[in-house]
Amino acid sequence: MIRSSMDQMEIKVWGMKETFLSVFSLYENSVIFGKYSCWVCLICCPIVFQQVLNDPIHGLIELHPLLIKIMDTPHVAHLAGELARALKSKQSELEIDDRDILCVQIAGLCHDLGHGPFSHLYDGLFIPEHEDASLCMFDHLVEENGLKPLMELYDLNPYGKEENDLVFIKEMIQGKPPTEAKVQTSWPYKGRTEEKSFLYEIVANKLNGIDVDKFDYLARDAYHLGMQSNFDHKRFIMLARVCEKFKKHICSRDKEVGNLYDMFHTRYCLHRRVCQHKTHKAIELMIRDAFLKADEHIKTEGSRGEMFKLSTAKDDMEAYTKLTDQVFERILHPCSSSCPELKEASKILQRIVSRNLYKFVGETKVCSKVLMSLYYIWFVMAGDHIVTFDYGKEEEDPINNTYFYSKCNPNKGFKIPENQKSKLLPANFSETIMRVYCKNAENVNLEGARKAFEDWCSKNGFAVPEVIFRYSMLKVQCEAGVPGENPRMHRENMQTPCRKIPGKPGREPGTFLLQGESANHYATVQPPL
Repeated sequence: MIRSSMDQMEIKVWGMKETFLSVFSLYENSVIFGKYSCWVCLICCPIVFQQVLNDPIHGLIELHPLLIKIMDTPHVAHLAGELARALKSKQSELEIDDRDILCVQIAGLCHDLGHGPFSHLYDGLFIPEHEDASLCMFDHLVEENGLKPLMELYDLNPYGKEENDLVFIKEMIQGKPPTEAKVQTSWPYKGRTEEKSFLYEIVANKLNGIDVDKFDYLARDAYHLGMQSNFDHKRFIMLARVCEKFKKHICSRDKEVGNLYDMFHTRYCLHRRVCQHKTHKAIELMIRDAFLKADEHIKTEGSRGEMFKLSTAKDDMEAYTKLTDQVFERILHPCSSSCPELKEASKILQRIVSRNLYKFVGETKVCSKVLMSLYYIWFVMAGDHIVTFDYGKEEEDPINNTYFYSKCNPNKGFKIPENQKSKLLPANFSETIMRVYCKNAENVNLEGARKAFEDWCSKNGFAVPEVIFRYSMLKVQCEAGVPGENPRMHRENMQTPCRKIPGKPGREPGTFLLQGESANHYATVQPPL
């Protein structure tokens, strides 16, 4: 707010304890605007302006200047602020204030600070919980940049014993406790009281996995991959309410249960098609092997001049900040050729660049809840890998821990009974797959390896992998046929893979479906394989 007169100008500086600065008239350097005279004075004062960024998913987003100082993942911070503001506008009785909203946004901004090079790949090798590393990195960021006084300037409380905003931010980043039972027995948090328990479900919701982090990466990944996502996070935010059930929880309309299942199914599809794709995992295995071989030989300087190796850089935040994806280039093109271990690691990455990847041998579903010991095929230099597809809560239906409200009673939270859920839901919410890769295909008969893997699966009680004839094995020659009849094809060098399908109504046994073709294109192999 700016008010001016002949003798005084008052400037209200937004966001800084409602501070008012009085600027008295200067009788010199006056500037005439029409018939009114204003006196100009330059003041060294941090007037606050929201910074606007253009995001391909969320469009134009406004960010508080403190968020710009901490900048990491602005899109998650934006969604966190949107959900908190939506709840505030609909339910004033929740007493959500600007401090709460800014803290939630900072937590959304910093929750992934702890990821190492290549994100989850590095985490899986060297960091049990990346959230713990995020907390250490956040503490380092606050201290190194002197953010506590700046936080206090923007009405945050980084020093208080009660409702300490730094503690609150760190609790949201960590996202614990993971079970609802712990929350119900005693209140485990110090940053906010039980009255604002719902704020802990915005950034990293460990109860059911419905949080703004997931909203953002599902929309972003689907957008950049050209995939269709049926989940609408804007609709969720618009319909979200806080209801009390033991503690205050963020609830959705009961009719939105299908929308939430769409979200979890979208996550599953992204993992199946991209994140856990067999070729993607082959490259991950190669980078993993290169990292392990280079671990002792890639050194990064820490805060006191101490050198840390690849696996221990996380123990010193100064060194960890310097450890980026660029480590791939450091291994690929080492400065010194005197280290044979680094040469081996470099050769593995050279294979990635030249697309000479580990060869996929086969995969089989692990039916038992307790994973059996994995054995290598004795004559193959193989790598094994366990892949799990689920809805984010392992074998549990995540909706079991989700609260809803009804149109007739919007203040009462409840869970959807089992008999009211759709009968079209999956029977299981998790499946585990064991994959085997051949690391040195040049010295191994790949088809022999696949046959050995099938025999191993058969002997050890695993499902025998479905036989898929590869591109180099067969070539299809289709003869012209009468409309409505199957064409005939002969075994030579097949360029299109096909798989054998058991006999079904309308289809004779021994028929093969050409991958990539429509379901109406079948051909009978001649001679039979």
